[in-house]
Amino acid sequence: MRVLIATVQVPFVRGGAEIHAEGLRNALHAEGHDADIIAIPFKWYPPQRILDHILACRLLDVTESAGVPIDRVIGLKFPAYLVPHPNKVLWILHQHRTAYELWDHPLGDMIHFPDGAQIRAAIRQADRELIPQAKAVFTNSINVSRRLKKYCGIESTPLYHPPQHAQHFYCGEAEEYLYAPGRLWPIKRQVLVLEALAHTRENVRVRFSGIADNPAYAEELEDHARQLGVHTRVAWLGHISEEEKRRQYAHALGVVFPPLDEDYGYVTLEAMLASKPVITCRDSGGPIEFVRDKETGLIVEPTPLALAGAMDSLWLNREEARSWGDAGRVRYESLDITWPKVVHALLS
Repeated sequence: MRVLIATVQVPFVRGGAEIHAEGLRNALHAEGHDADIIAIPFKWYPPQRILDHILACRLLDVTESAGVPIDRVIGLKFPAYLVPHPNKVLWILHQHRTAYELWDHPLGDMIHFPDGAQIRAAIRQADRELIPQAKAVFTNSINVSRRLKKYCGIESTPLYHPPQHAQHFYCGEAEEYLYAPGRLWPIKRQVLVLEALAHTRENVRVRFSGIADNPAYAEELEDHARQLGVHTRVAWLGHISEEEKRRQYAHALGVVFPPLDEDYGYVTLEAMLASKPVITCRDSGGPIEFVRDKETGLIVEPTPLALAGAMDSLWLNREEARSWGDAGRVRYESLDITWPKVVHALLS
């Protein structure tokens, strides 16, 4: 089958969505299909630009390429998942979040524009009318399916997939640090981790890896750590190789991952593959689909004090942390998360 994966790309930004698309393409290749990615440049500000992007996607003709028909389109991200095709399925990573659950959240931006409400209405109308035109609608998590049902009344099927290089994760001897990997971005709440660190009673140390879309934000985080007086207990690793990332997981005492309403969250699954317990928050979304409180990690309120208590708990109770990490690996294996299952579902 000739398959086109439709997504969007913010130039110079690389994260889970890009890894997701590449993983799907590779899985399709492994199953004997011809697959490619069409990544549409996306700029979400000012909000009027979003309407232009919707129109541009609707005007694209991806029924064939070089005179050869495209058998199936798989839409991943807004607004690329609105590209028309007679044999399209959706595997939605998330909708345009500031038009939905982040509309009136401090991290939302659209609400502050004079025409923000009208643009939000247009986005929601496009989703409600055009998403159901697909042959099937999948999402990457229960959390995303819940949002789709809540805001648009559309039913969908959650479809989990493994993180990149899942087979290469391993567990090593725990060292004196907690690991907090991922893109430096407000919604990932590295600030909350720093503020929690300021409340810990133990000499907890945290290693962050990942870069910011805007280098100024990385500087803000480092300044904040200094202002809180925790900079000597924090390491900023920046961009590291996949091999080094797996090494950091392997030797961490545990993983701290408290994002706000995460769609899916590779970090959780990677930690489980490395047999490490995960600390996350009750409002973190995707991670709480996998973490079991006091069995494979800790789920706490999204406050500095609560997160500090969880960090102290792992730091003090090393045997318990190891046991929870082992249980996390067992739970991952029990979920049978594989690419062949994903490919079968999307092409059926």
